[in-house]
Amino acid sequence: MADLKKMYKTIMADNFPEEMTISFGDRKLIYKKRTWKLPDANGELIEKGLRYGENPDQEAALYELVKGNLVLADCKFIAPENGLVSSINEEQMIQAGKHPGKTNLTDLDNALNILKFLMDRPAAAIMKHNNPSGVAYGSTVADAYSRANMADRIAAFGGCLAVNRPVNKETAEMINSNYLEVVAAPDYEEGAVDILAQRKNLRIIKMEKINDLGKYCEVRHVDFKCLIDGGIIVQQSQVNKVKSKDDFQPARTVYKGREYVIERMPSDREYDDMLFGWNVEQGITSNSVIYVKDGVTVGIGTGEQDRVGVAEIAIHKAYTKYADALCFRRHGVPYKVYELEVEQGKRDRAALNEIDEETGRNKGGLIGASMVSDAFFPFRDGVDVAIKEGISAIVQPGGSERDFESIIACNEADPKVTMVYTGQRVFKH
Repeated sequence: MADLKKMYKTIMADNFPEEMTISFGDRKLIYKKRTWKLPDANGELIEKGLRYGENPDQEAALYELVKGNLVLADCKFIAPENGLVSSINEEQMIQAGKHPGKTNLTDLDNALNILKFLMDRPAAAIMKHNNPSGVAYGSTVADAYSRANMADRIAAFGGCLAVNRPVNKETAEMINSNYLEVVAAPDYEEGAVDILAQRKNLRIIKMEKINDLGKYCEVRHVDFKCLIDGGIIVQQSQVNKVKSKDDFQPARTVYKGREYVIERMPSDREYDDMLFGWNVEQGITSNSVIYVKDGVTVGIGTGEQDRVGVAEIAIHKAYTKYADALCFRRHGVPYKVYELEVEQGKRDRAALNEIDEETGRNKGGLIGASMVSDAFFPFRDGVDVAIKEGISAIVQPGGSERDFESIIACNEADPKVTMVYTGQRVFKH
């Protein structure tokens, strides 16, 4: 039988050219393949680009734009001197772990895509397969990491963490108690790297440009989608239109000559959560619905085909993660481990019953949460399932023929639920 574990340790050969040139009309863009001279498992320096692609049997290469630029539809796109993930060099790769692969870097890229909107206070984003498992603000970077981790402690295992403040020893100790693939920060305070480096396979990356992420909020890049037949779809990346609470529009629509208006305006806390949630939504695969509360994700539903289904999945995840967090804090083990030990007669069921009852009373932390949807609700069923769980606010693009149904659902709720529109859909595929 083949050694299945070995395939994950293998560094694939790389037969891609050192340079790539792309021409758009009279514009020529020159890309250079990014490689790193990094020590292998035996401590010998090897020069190699990506470890492998999405899977261990796929070759891959990372290219950095080094010359030229591109203007499409009156928008200037990439500036070589502003490179982020594609510009990471050996000095910034403080520890390379098993050598970076494609998913490590695409997870990091999407973490930065989210964090660029959250630079006003300490924030952390933990990514898994190009979606966040948890995103949070915090009073400190340690607090932000702790909240993002506990938002979905299960999915955070083996994830990619990016923070927007320097990592100190306290944060490093917390990170070191978990298993992550990547940690990226603008800097590391004295002693932090020594703690993190105890995890030999952890990629530790210093990215000073995280401090300047805010300026990338208005920058568009060229987004390529390669088709199975070799065709390519080219589009502009999206720019988030919502910069502050003033960009939200109170839900309002006209249907068959009758106007429907949301009856309760959001509180300051709800505005803060809706803005946070809409910013996080920029980095989530569609169809998606998420719930946020007090600056942290409560439940994240991604990549589903129907909107009510993904709203329900995010609710289920909220309950599951809430119960797991309670169990871990009280008993030091995951909920599923505790449950197994109950079945084996090693633990008493009573403690687990208490966790289940508390999770039910608090509806998985959803009471008072804000619901965020990347596209409009075609029917009120998606809104209704969230209102039943006690959410207090909804943010969505608006524009459905049946927006009036969602407004009615919010106004009928007791207490009334508020809802705002963004006027912008944010699908991400």
